Amino acid sequence: MQSVSLKAFFELIILSAIWGSSFLFLRLATPEFGPVFLIEMRVLSGLIVLLPIVLLLDKFKEFKSNWKMIAIVSLMNMAIPFCFFAYSSLYIGAGLLSIINATVPMFTAVVAYAHYGEKLSKGGFLGLMLGFLGVVALMFNPRESLGSSELLAIPSALFACSLYGIAINLTANNLRGVSGLTITTGGLFFSTLVLLPFAFLGQPEVLPKGNIWWSVFALGVICTGFGFIMFYRLVDRVGTSRAIMTTYLIPVFSILWGSIFLSEIITFNMVFGFILILFGVGLTTKKSNVSSVRK
Repeated sequence: MQSVSLKAFFELIILSAIWGSSFLFLRLATPEFGPVFLIEMRVLSGLIVLLPIVLLLDKFKEFKSNWKMIAIVSLMNMAIPFCFFAYSSLYIGAGLLSIINATVPMFTAVVAYAHYGEKLSKGGFLGLMLGFLGVVALMFNPRESLGSSELLAIPSALFACSLYGIAINLTANNLRGVSGLTITTGGLFFSTLVLLPFAFLGQPEVLPKGNIWWSVFALGVICTGFGFIMFYRLVDRVGTSRAIMTTYLIPVFSILWGSIFLSEIITFNMVFGFILILFGVGLTTKKSNVSSVRK
């Protein structure tokens, strides 16, 4: 079994801290820019960072050979879910968003079971039920009286997570052997094109000025550009199963950043829902509970 070096472990922690901060930056920037315009700025700035690297490493041929599937994955992995998460960030906190994001492995397992011949054991189904109960616990918080928009925010984020689950399965089954750098940069390219007309329609009447642009820079360049580079580097070094540990660590950092910089309150429902979701994810994605029946 491949061991994890101390250096790789620290990289895993750093990546979790970076991706955990993305929910903080969404909370800060979305009210100023609007969901779609902000995401257009995010994917465009990420593309500016990664495109020169792709050209330098001569990955364009790889992109050209797989552009159709990369375009489909870009919709499921970036353009659409990024916008739905941005919408949700208008109404719910960074910590809660990151907890909902932790359901991605569960959706991935469901899609694999339904469409790709993966078999879920009784333990896997129990994990799905626990995860669902965790989401229910998040939605019914007695400390808050939620309006219609707030109630739509959680399903919106869950829909984004389901798209992530589809994208992961599409990538694993249709883009084998294609480098993560090519998939990510291609996804940013197509997302930039798809969102461009909607971004023009949804742009703020007056562009914000000042330090808020640092949040856009951080989302695009650090969280998206460098974040994905670090992730695929970890996949190569320690394997997917260990690299995906970021899913468990991201909410810890996101809740921390939200508490420090946004004074977000950590509620009992958040903690209880988080525990249920983590147990559910663990059971659903445990190797003994998910096995392939494909020949």
